[in-house]
Amino acid sequence: MALIFIAEQVANGLLLGFYYLLIALGLSIIFSLGGIVNLAHGAFYAIGAYLMVSLTAVMGYGAAFVASPLIVAALGMALERLFLRRFYQADPVLSLLFTFGLAMVIEQVLRMTFGASPLQFSTPPFARGQLSVGDFMYPNYRLGMFVVALGALVCTWWVLHRTSFGKVVRAGINDPDMVRALGISLKPVLTAVSGIGIGLAGLAGALMAPLTGVHPAMGHEIVTAAFVVVVIGGLGSFWGVVLAAMLVGVIRGLTSYFYPPASEASLYLLMLVILLLRPRGLLGERMHRLE
Repeated sequence: MALIFIAEQVANGLLLGFYYLLIALGLSIIFSLGGIVNLAHGAFYAIGAYLMVSLTAVMGYGAAFVASPLIVAALGMALERLFLRRFYQADPVLSLLFTFGLAMVIEQVLRMTFGASPLQFSTPPFARGQLSVGDFMYPNYRLGMFVVALGALVCTWWVLHRTSFGKVVRAGINDPDMVRALGISLKPVLTAVSGIGIGLAGLAGALMAPLTGVHPAMGHEIVTAAFVVVVIGGLGSFWGVVLAAMLVGVIRGLTSYFYPPASEASLYLLMLVILLLRPRGLLGERMHRLE
């Protein structure tokens, strides 16, 4: 029976890892290409959750699930065009201050609009119930989250590694000056990357709304963990972030089973160990100033 409980915790940890991944992957690609550390990323995750709740009442769960991440992606593209592109050549501290202030503004707007109390959002009827395999039981909704998150990961990988757009993105990350010398403008690429990255955060918010509850400060609870995942995986590494998210999720899942008080601390302890052994993260680019 203990093995069944451990298996369930591993499954929950993998789900948590995919949850972290949807947010951390957007953070990573935006930073890698534009050099912007977006402290407002968690706020867009919260917007995705609130949109999911609001739109479901109007157009139903399915349509709301499609519309919410797309609206958040559009907001991300507008953010890049109106504000973030002003900071690409500026002191990084300025973008940190701006995105921190933006996160505070978004949180207060959500609080004034929807109230400070958490909103309850139930699992859609078609996704209720659970899968049973012997003594192992797992909720259908969480299995659906696995499928959606994995699909989002595969689509993002395909866009970045199998399309001409992705070639420009990867070239812009490795050598932006050469890309510009070839006459390729990175401005529309940066806008699209911001839309993809922030849209993934909106998707995470839409997925997690039935499980975590929806409240104005929910972005704070996830963005720190997402930054830790990016650091562990290594800046600029797609598969590094994927590996780090899965590792963090499983370790937190197992820790919550064996010693719940250390569940949160395990995240930061893992980061400390990884950075002591590999200062650039699991699969990050070599950082000559550190190694």
